[in-house]
Amino acid sequence: MAVNRMIKIENLIMSEVLKSMQALGGQVTRKEVKREIRDHSEVISEEIVDEVIKSKKTGVPYHPFDYRFNFAVKHLITTGFITTEDNHNLELSEKGRMVKLEKFDPMRDVRAVLDKNKNTVDDNNSEESTETEEEPWKAELLAALAKMPPQKFEMFSRGLLIHMGVDLDDNIGVRYVGDGGLDGFGYITSDDFRTTRVALQAKRWDGKVSAPEIDKFRGAMDKYNAEYGIFITTSDFTRDALKTAKEGTRVITLINGDKICDLVAKYHYYVEPVTTYKLKSFFTDDE
Repeated sequence: MAVNRMIKIENLIMSEVLKSMQALGGQVTRKEVKREIRDHSEVISEEIVDEVIKSKKTGVPYHPFDYRFNFAVKHLITTGFITTEDNHNLELSEKGRMVKLEKFDPMRDVRAVLDKNKNTVDDNNSEESTETEEEPWKAELLAALAKMPPQKFEMFSRGLLIHMGVDLDDNIGVRYVGDGGLDGFGYITSDDFRTTRVALQAKRWDGKVSAPEIDKFRGAMDKYNAEYGIFITTSDFTRDALKTAKEGTRVITLINGDKICDLVAKYHYYVEPVTTYKLKSFFTDDE
């Protein structure tokens, strides 16, 4: 990738990062910002964000967008648009909150400042120079789920829903045949004692779940008059699927691989938390 092309992409991402952070309230994680761009950006497609290629140096697959995204965020931190204490949780500074996106010029407002202060990145072309925030156990979990037989994954998904407060039916979606295309069915009772019928669909897919699959699930919900749907997948959903899930009178909640990990951790579902400690700079600073 030519340097000038990388600069153009990073400039575009910088604008989208500021736009996304403003839309999300100004205080978010890196992952949340990237997800907002992936799902809603009008100038960066989901294909660009999701693209995977093999490193020429190591042969290991990686996401090119992640590298440009992390450099874009770093530039915005260095020039004072974003503040962070741990390089994971991001917050717009007053400068970032007040910037008018239609007048924001990455070359003038960021790169010219970096050049003036000589805050350049020597390894901007390195594939290995990105920060990562993925926790190893999450990759292990998703790999384990991907290897599960379909019936075991459906059982896992139903169990997760039980931990989330869904009262599951003992028959619908359990027999694996004659369930109308559902992998689970149950009831949620809210604080005002209103009970809602909930349908579950669970898919272990390698590719992204598309809009037609959401429509098919909504059709299966009709058989049991389900008012609410939950679609769980180890992969992810296309933008069209996200839009389709919100259409009509019956909204469908979409749970992708990342959210599965978050829910498993939240409800301690077949996982055990491990406490560790990180030394602060007092112990590591040179005298």
